Amino acid sequence: MNNLIELHFQNKDLDIRKKAFGYSRFMDQKVTPDVLFFISDCILNYTSVNVKTFTIKDIWNSPYFRKNVTRHFGKPSPDDKRTLHEYDKFVAQPIKTLLFSQILGVQITGKQQHFTLKNIDLLKFISIRSENAYIFLYYYITKVLQDSGFYKNLESYRDFYLSSRLDKAKFADLKEKFISFIIGNTEIKKEFEPKRIFPKILNIFAAEQRIPGTISGRMSKYPFLPSDLIYNRTNFRDKKKYKGVTRQEAGSIISHTKEYEKLPYRVSKAKAKIKKLHTESEVKDQWANGSATQVHHIFPEHEFKQISDRLENLIRLTPTQHNTKAHPNNNTQIIDKGYQYICLEAKIDSVEKSVQQGKFEYSRESLIGVINAGLKTNLPYTISFDDLRKEIKKIYMGLD
Repeated sequence: MNNLIELHFQNKDLDIRKKAFGYSRFMDQKVTPDVLFFISDCILNYTSVNVKTFTIKDIWNSPYFRKNVTRHFGKPSPDDKRTLHEYDKFVAQPIKTLLFSQILGVQITGKQQHFTLKNIDLLKFISIRSENAYIFLYYYITKVLQDSGFYKNLESYRDFYLSSRLDKAKFADLKEKFISFIIGNTEIKKEFEPKRIFPKILNIFAAEQRIPGTISGRMSKYPFLPSDLIYNRTNFRDKKKYKGVTRQEAGSIISHTKEYEKLPYRVSKAKAKIKKLHTESEVKDQWANGSATQVHHIFPEHEFKQISDRLENLIRLTPTQHNTKAHPNNNTQIIDKGYQYICLEAKIDSVEKSVQQGKFEYSRESLIGVINAGLKTNLPYTISFDDLRKEIKKIYMGLD
């Protein structure tokens, strides 16, 4: 999957000091992995009906955006006039990041910007899930800051942490250098904007390197994780908000609550994606005849919410396979373990075929994560597909 990103950035110069179009807003406050993933999905949905160009307002006013933004982010209705400025930034800032990264192009007519698709494959990759958008943003930020001569400051910050020499003074020094870098090389001339952009830069890097990021303008006490990057993230390390529980318990309560609020949209989107990827049942057995109208959770949604929107946990089946084999007697609360194994084998085949063909809908690493969660194993993410099949067979033989 990373080859697609590396190939895109190959031979591109993203040095903001050279002042290419859009350089001042190469990254911004609203550009988080889940927002970028969502806006990319909205762009693809809007342009899927023979539309070659679009404006920011086109995406903002599209039925797909309006239907899903409140469901996915818990935001007020786009019709609420009090939120117009907020929505404008929510749509515009990710689009401008996609523009500067050259995934999108632009045609300017008067004051109106009409955007075009330049790398639809990479845009599709980003639109699949937040994790893909996170991977893209890490590569993108690294590329921009390397080309612009600032990346060495992030490396020094990381090295200070790894050598146990990182402190508040060194964090403040990095922040000041970034503010000076933006003011000195872009059209932004006041500290307010760089201070808002700084967390979006540092925290992506910090999450990938597992080092402290920044929260509320200060250095975080703990290393960042990708899950800390979601839009409107509640500061679950504030113990005052959850008295009587540990910090870890409070984090679990809040992160699970916020993530599960988004699940209906994410699961629905994932199921629709499976139907696009597979026109017939993925399980080739005697019950595979007929239309494959069903999308089945290999590891049940009600029991494994954390992987319920993963493409690798969803498989296309016929009604007979789904309602009589996967769920005996059409009882969705029951899973036939033998048929679960058959479905998992078929899913491994689907993922392997996709990866071998150089496609990016599926990820071997995500598949292994699904299996580890569903079977409570700790298989390495470097395991081959053949060895994965052997390990799965051993596990299910032990369940007999």
